[in-house]
Amino acid sequence: MLMPSLDTSIANAGLPTLARAFAADFQAVQWIVLAYLLVITTLIVSVGRLGDLFGRRRLLMAGIGLFTLASLLCGIAPTLWLLVAARAAQGLGAATMLALTVAFVGETVPKARTGSAMGLLGTMSAIGTTLGPSLGGLLISGFGWRTIFLVNVPLGILNLLLARRHLPADRREPQKHRAGFDLLGTLLLALTLAAYALAMTTGRGDFGPRNLALLSAAVLGAGLFVLAEAKAASPLIRLAMFRNPLLSASLAMNVIVATVIMSTFVVGPFYLSRALGLTPVQVGLVLSIGPIISAVSGVLAGRIVDRAGAPFMVMVGLVEMATGALALALLPAPFGIAGYIAGIAILSPGYQLFQAANGTVVMTDIEPDQRGVISGMLSLSRNLGLITGASVLGAVFAAAAATTDITTASPEAVAIGLRITFIVAAMLIVAALALAIASRVAATRLARVS
Repeated sequence: MLMPSLDTSIANAGLPTLARAFAADFQAVQWIVLAYLLVITTLIVSVGRLGDLFGRRRLLMAGIGLFTLASLLCGIAPTLWLLVAARAAQGLGAATMLALTVAFVGETVPKARTGSAMGLLGTMSAIGTTLGPSLGGLLISGFGWRTIFLVNVPLGILNLLLARRHLPADRREPQKHRAGFDLLGTLLLALTLAAYALAMTTGRGDFGPRNLALLSAAVLGAGLFVLAEAKAASPLIRLAMFRNPLLSASLAMNVIVATVIMSTFVVGPFYLSRALGLTPVQVGLVLSIGPIISAVSGVLAGRIVDRAGAPFMVMVGLVEMATGALALALLPAPFGIAGYIAGIAILSPGYQLFQAANGTVVMTDIEPDQRGVISGMLSLSRNLGLITGASVLGAVFAAAAATTDITTASPEAVAIGLRITFIVAAMLIVAALALAIASRVAATRLARVS
């Protein structure tokens, strides 16, 4: 979990250096980040399903090996586009690692400790995301940009040794009992997710003709995917799974919560620099507070989930997140940076509590042959929320600040944009809380009927 999370953020620190190294503009070097994220988003469900069909340990080790080899290729790439291609390969390895690591929780951890395991994974994800920019800056300044990718090679080798030694061997099923792989569904889902992700990430909140065309393609692709899955003999995603109100609600809530958490990374830097006048170093320090709190609180959140029960703690986490979003909307105006930090200090542990509890709800009591695809869907829903949050809440922030260029907006306009954005964020969390309550009521009724 640490390695793919680290590489989500470590490359961002190197973009200015990479632009100079390859004499490229920002639009070109941003594909170093986008290629990695796009491949993870489009293929994470498919690799989860492949793990279910052909063995999770075997595929996970192949993913770690691919990630490690691709990191080496990134580090020696002579041109920008070879680097982008290697990053795409790295993204495929990362998708495998993210999906199957979560799937192994249900296979290797007792049910009574599932929350603790999910909390630990949340902590490792937060540590990777937090460590990325600072480690990247340190490596670039001391040893050059290539080391931000080469650092993964010894980590990957260590990961392979640990996986080989400690993960349980795959159970071999007779070939005649093994389900087929849904190639058409995989292709349609990948194209649909790619169209949506490109519409969200290249639009920067400004939906022009190209982005509207991509969104239309995503809607069409989603419809074709549903039709294909309804007719497939061995579908990539069993549509009947969505009749389970807890699973459907958990995935929807994950999208909403990730959308909200992304707003802190989109809105925070502009507010801290434009409205409060902080230096870039100070902005970086303040922005690191949330991930640090998440890293510290992840394991504790998991233990609380095990003791108090996952469904109840989902709602507690959402209430805490709604409180944090309201604090971010209301406290910075009278208290400045202290008010902003107070809001983050409420929001971040609430997010970790929700993640641990929601992951436990999803990964408990599912069929063994569906663990990979469902863990992939859980990771996918988070990625879609992050992508959506960067675009949609970024657009809300710009509209609330009444400007087309947020970098030149007045401090007062930026403060208003912050307030309105986090009021919208709080409303989204309240909607997720209503969804949690409704899903519990629906699940209880289904249990009584059955």
